Amino acid sequence: MDHLVFEVGTALLLVAIAALIANRIKFSIIPFLIVLGMIVGPHAPTIGIINLKFIESSEIIAFFGRMGVLFLLFYLGLEFSIGKLIKSGRSIAVGGSIYILINFSLGLMFGFIAGFEFLEVLIIAGVITISSSAIVAKVLVDLKRTANPETELILGIIMFEDIFLAVYLSVVSGLVLGDSTSVGSALLSILIAFGYMILFFIVARKLPKLLNRLFNIRSNEVFIIVIFALLFFVAGFSETIHVAEAIGALLLGLVFSETEHASQIEHLVVPFRDFFGAMFFFSFGLSIDPFTLGDAVWLSIGAVILTLAGNFIAGMIAGRRAGLSHKASSNIGLTIVSRGEFSIIVANLGIAGGLSATLKPFAALYVLILAILGPLLTKESKRIFHILNKIFKWKKSETKQRG
Repeated sequence: MDHLVFEVGTALLLVAIAALIANRIKFSIIPFLIVLGMIVGPHAPTIGIINLKFIESSEIIAFFGRMGVLFLLFYLGLEFSIGKLIKSGRSIAVGGSIYILINFSLGLMFGFIAGFEFLEVLIIAGVITISSSAIVAKVLVDLKRTANPETELILGIIMFEDIFLAVYLSVVSGLVLGDSTSVGSALLSILIAFGYMILFFIVARKLPKLLNRLFNIRSNEVFIIVIFALLFFVAGFSETIHVAEAIGALLLGLVFSETEHASQIEHLVVPFRDFFGAMFFFSFGLSIDPFTLGDAVWLSIGAVILTLAGNFIAGMIAGRRAGLSHKASSNIGLTIVSRGEFSIIVANLGIAGGLSATLKPFAALYVLILAILGPLLTKESKRIFHILNKIFKWKKSETKQRG
């Protein structure tokens, strides 16, 4: 136990050092933590009593990372009004469909051109299509863009992606792992995921007065215990019905955003969001073995280029169809370009099914590149828009809007 605590303490110390360096140079902490996780981990050397492999503590660190995703998405939900999302329902459905259609089609095309078999092409298309909820949430919060006009659509696309992911995993796992699957099971997955989300919307819209009374708790200690208990219960239950636990946390946050306790919950959650969010990106880096990345360099770079183009085009089309400016629309594609936890899950499905061993290093390097590029592109979105505005001659008045 003492050695386990020392390992966890060492990991936290490394994360703290990375955070200090990132803060000192005023740079996003995300790439620092991912690269740090890659440098250490199972392949790292042991220096005296300091074991940088983090083998014994790997499960604890991974659990910290899962909590980070929950707190990031829960906080993001608190920042929004579910009423606005409902009003934007048509724009979200159209925007999400456009985003999935463009990126999934490009993924299929890329897989076939690269010479993979059909099942491997399906895995590659899934890896390329799904963005990282955790990274997107972290970037929106860090850059203080939760109030931006395009963020509602970004949030909607994230939820739309989860419905797609639930169906995709249901169907493809049957094909890859040999389990029985059918059109009926796919439709059932859609109905369950969609109905689950609608249930939260109804609760948020119809029961705010009841929620206000139920959570009128004077003791901060009891209040935070109750809120966190609900957060983890809802997230866990979501997983049992094949809705991502992160989406469950997001939906619960949206419900609480409609209550008079939203600001109190937000204040209590922020320290946990920052701490466990950092642990997510560190644990994500730990899962990547840098010595295997060389096997899929060109394949990953090609996929990255395709994803950057596909995301930007999809973001522009979805944003413009929703009535957003060119600048806000460009922000969509640049913000949701990051790939992360879901892409790794999809790749692991292919590995479990005995498909090409190239899938693992491909997914790892592809995700690493976009996990680093995503926050950078989002941060520099204003500058990127100015450059593109000179080329495409978009309305100059739009450049004065907030980035």
